[in-house]
Amino acid sequence: MMTLVSFKICPFVQRVTALLEAKHLPYEIKYICLKDKPEWFLNISPHAQIPILITDSGTALFESDAIVEYLDEIKPPIEAHISPEQRALDRAWSYMATKNYLTQCNLMQSADAETFEKRLQKLNKIFEKANNAINKGPFFKGETLSNVDIAWLPLLHRAHIILKHTGHDLLTGYPKVQAWQKAIMKKNMVQKSVSEDFENKFKDFYLSSKTYLGAARSSLKSGGLSKSSCQSANTSCC
Repeated sequence: MMTLVSFKICPFVQRVTALLEAKHLPYEIKYICLKDKPEWFLNISPHAQIPILITDSGTALFESDAIVEYLDEIKPPIEAHISPEQRALDRAWSYMATKNYLTQCNLMQSADAETFEKRLQKLNKIFEKANNAINKGPFFKGETLSNVDIAWLPLLHRAHIILKHTGHDLLTGYPKVQAWQKAIMKKNMVQKSVSEDFENKFKDFYLSSKTYLGAARSSLKSGGLSKSSCQSANTSCC
């Protein structure tokens, strides 16, 4: 069985687990603490980053783009019969999402309103582009779930959690993306793509008293948040 090496709130990992779930591929998951990376992990990860997928043969694959391509080679893509041109477009739209995972991470870690708004402008640009590209929905390309949806799922899932706990909607002004988000959130693979304590870990990391969003949450709900031993507001999400 394949093994996925993971950090619980990493969006790059969630992209891979979501695809594994969508393809119904069996796998096990092994979590590590990024502040205390084990030696065995450093030995198999060339750049000491996650995700790492250890195949059935024992080969350690790295980089989420490469892992996704591998999964599409060992089992047919979730959307069949697409042209080479469309496949290339799908990769491009997927790349637009993944290259902005850390943009969203940085936004959510903003300590004040000025920093938050400045970083939000950058994230807004990709949501605007997606909003203009979506046609009828409910998914990005229409009625069929595709790899593009899988790539954008971590961004949409995190925006959903932020709205739920702070009342701040990162997708305001983009109605097609909001409808797309709702369609994605109805899929069982969303919850299956993360650990059972994912939302609590996410809140501890991004909605703590040290973040602007955490202050917004505090204004809605009383009570503070505890810090995880493996997480702090000064640590990267991956």
